[in-house]
Amino acid sequence: MKRLLTLITALVLASSLLHAAAFEKQARSRSAKVLISSDKPLTVGSNTLYFDIRVKGKVPADARVAVKVFMPAMPGMPAMQSRADAVSLGNGKYKATVNTAMRGTWQLHIFITPKTGKKIRVKSSFNL
Repeated sequence: MKRLLTLITALVLASSLLHAAAFEKQARSRSAKVLISSDKPLTVGSNTLYFDIRVKGKVPADARVAVKVFMPAMPGMPAMQSRADAVSLGNGKYKATVNTAMRGTWQLHIFITPKTGKKIRVKSSFNL
């Protein structure tokens, strides 16, 4: 009976780990739409984020993309932030690794600088 209970507990835990959802969220500004995703659920520490970017409905050619995640200062706690330049994966897809120091709501700003035109800022947030 004890082995059966142990087996059932192990199966339930394994099942819950297999169904852990990866992060995915859509953000937009007036001229850009970004699908933000991650292979794994976001956690405290290092997180790799993927961005699928469309500017005015088209894939931006040779755009520079920078990412900033931050948590504003609160009473008894300083402001925290992590910045990264995203690496192009081709076809409007980019990848960046940021560090989140603690649980809570983090603000996410994506700065898209196309070869021609103005710099675009897309804002979003996520919870850990």
